[in-house]
Amino acid sequence: MPAYLKLDRLDKSFTRGTTTTEVLSGINLIIDEGEFVSIIGHSGCGKSTLLNLIAGLTQVTSGVVLLEDKEVNAPGPDRAVVFQNHSLLPWLTVYENVNLAVAKVFASTKTKAERHDWVMRNLDLVQMAHAADKRPSEISGGMKQRVGIARALAMEPKVLLLDEPFGALDALTRAHLQDAVMDIHARLANTMIMITHDVDEAVLLSDRIVMMTNGPAARIGEVLDVPLARPRKRIELASDRTYLKCREAVLKFLYERHRFVEAAE
Repeated sequence: MPAYLKLDRLDKSFTRGTTTTEVLSGINLIIDEGEFVSIIGHSGCGKSTLLNLIAGLTQVTSGVVLLEDKEVNAPGPDRAVVFQNHSLLPWLTVYENVNLAVAKVFASTKTKAERHDWVMRNLDLVQMAHAADKRPSEISGGMKQRVGIARALAMEPKVLLLDEPFGALDALTRAHLQDAVMDIHARLANTMIMITHDVDEAVLLSDRIVMMTNGPAARIGEVLDVPLARPRKRIELASDRTYLKCREAVLKFLYERHRFVEAAE
């Protein structure tokens, strides 16, 4: 049986003029259906580039991305991306922003009434149905991100890609959205891949954490299993030995990499 999502010997270089920079080198990773995987590493290690390769937004230099044994080489609704910037269209309402994606993906398979119900169902999933008629300028940053997640989920993607989706939010809003994502993952059992700088966030949300070496030519340094039962409660985990052990392992990896950066300066 083929892997659900497979990154096979991925290399990525960027060329500007006569200068070529190797960003990623020899990336091999298999992700199972329904798995939540976080990718963490220091700035410049190619985390977002790796996410863009999976999304089909950037072409690989060599190697291949396979989703259900089919090559990924262009964007598609089977891989939805939630960026740090919510990217909502300011002149459209919350409902219209989500409906834009729904109409694009389901124009030939759902009736107008079915599309309406599907938009509202996904807004309800992120607790934003009450704000369907509001415009982005009328809602908070956390609410905008909820709408961005609803829009992505409404495309029924096989893989949901999250590029530091909570990075610009305050700590309390971030915690609420982390809980919302955990709830969505539990209810939908969908495959999620998240870029993050936050160690606690990675341990709280993930089944596995992929730790990247420093760039250029970044590789996967370690992959850490997070054997914490679900559902997870952040207050209870604060003193959980397994949680603390996983957190320590990630911090140790990142600290060692930071020392390498300082030594090179």
